[in-house]
Amino acid sequence: MFLATLRWRLSAVIAVVSALVAIALSILVHTEFERSQLADARHLQDERIQLVLREYGMTGTATLGADLDSPELPRDLREAVRGGHRATYLHREGGQAWIWAAAETDGRVLSIRGSYADKDDALDQLDQVLLIGSAAVVVLGTLLGVVLGARLSRRLRLAAAAARQVADGDTEVRVRDAIGTRPADETAELAQAVDAMADALQERLAAEQRVTADIAHELRTPVTGLVTAAELLPPGRPAEMVRDRIKALRGLVEDVLEVARLDTAAERAELTELDLLTFVRRRVTAVIPEAEVSGESETVLTDPRRLERILVNLLHNARRHGRPPIEVTVAGRTLRVRDHGPGFAPDLLRDGPSRFRTGASDRGSGHGLGLTIALAQTKVLGGTLTLTNAEDGGAQATLELPAGSALDGGGLPAG
Repeated sequence: MFLATLRWRLSAVIAVVSALVAIALSILVHTEFERSQLADARHLQDERIQLVLREYGMTGTATLGADLDSPELPRDLREAVRGGHRATYLHREGGQAWIWAAAETDGRVLSIRGSYADKDDALDQLDQVLLIGSAAVVVLGTLLGVVLGARLSRRLRLAAAAARQVADGDTEVRVRDAIGTRPADETAELAQAVDAMADALQERLAAEQRVTADIAHELRTPVTGLVTAAELLPPGRPAEMVRDRIKALRGLVEDVLEVARLDTAAERAELTELDLLTFVRRRVTAVIPEAEVSGESETVLTDPRRLERILVNLLHNARRHGRPPIEVTVAGRTLRVRDHGPGFAPDLLRDGPSRFRTGASDRGSGHGLGLTIALAQTKVLGGTLTLTNAEDGGAQATLELPAGSALDGGGLPAG
């Protein structure tokens, strides 16, 4: 919406500026032409009255159509020539325009007049030409604004699309490649700044991913040793507590390793046809036997291992943070897991799952990796995972699997 608004605003500004310039120039030309015409007419009439004065002085006769003490002589002109002066005057009356010249001699006023209609006609013709020219300037200016606005809008739209691809985890896309290097304007400068920011963020994310993976790998060996040592402890409550904590620690390390692998965006799905309802029913029965499973059977093309990982994580999240009954529904390629607990926290619904953050305390404790991994595995499958709260209470996770084999091996966004 912003880009379209920018395009038309730029076009409107150029059109308005073109109109203002055309109007200003038209007024200037009109005024100057009118002044020039009046000056020429006054000069001509002044020369004629001078000739009449010379002839009148030599012969006593008014020539060139001049009159003595004409009753039609404008009063203002009569007053202006008193005392032996000479003057010209433009008089308009009854739709007629006359250019007068008069001079006083021997107490009488000699005057001569000529039609000014041809001058007015010329001025009207000029106004028509100026009107047509102004309209043409506005139209051309508007078209120029549309062209320039469209070009700028296109570059900004391409830049925005490339930036969204970068935000979605495509590390190969750069804004400057999307918009081109020419012209070297502010858009190109913005593209360079965005690319520099993307490069810096990518380097930082890569460093964090390496650290996470290294820590998880380093922890794997001592955790394995702890598991072996715990098995050697004598039976009893303390031994069970130690084994339980070590099991949780081992699961956490495995989850961190999985997140590190998904962070690399190199994971790819291995597709297999399966009956979704049958697949879901078997996994749910193994994880939460008391959960309710319903829906219609449909064959889908997906990765069973990754789909199982998503489903199991959603089920564990519902059992750990929600309350029964837990309902699992299959409809076509859609899988929905719902509990009847307090629901997802507002910040989780707003920002999405984030590692090592579980949201509201009333949804229990945990490491926040289950939903993060489920979201990342969903991207590998090319589907979408939507987290909402049901209207009558409870958290609801909806998995949409893609149609056919249109899969995109996506990675896990930083969170």
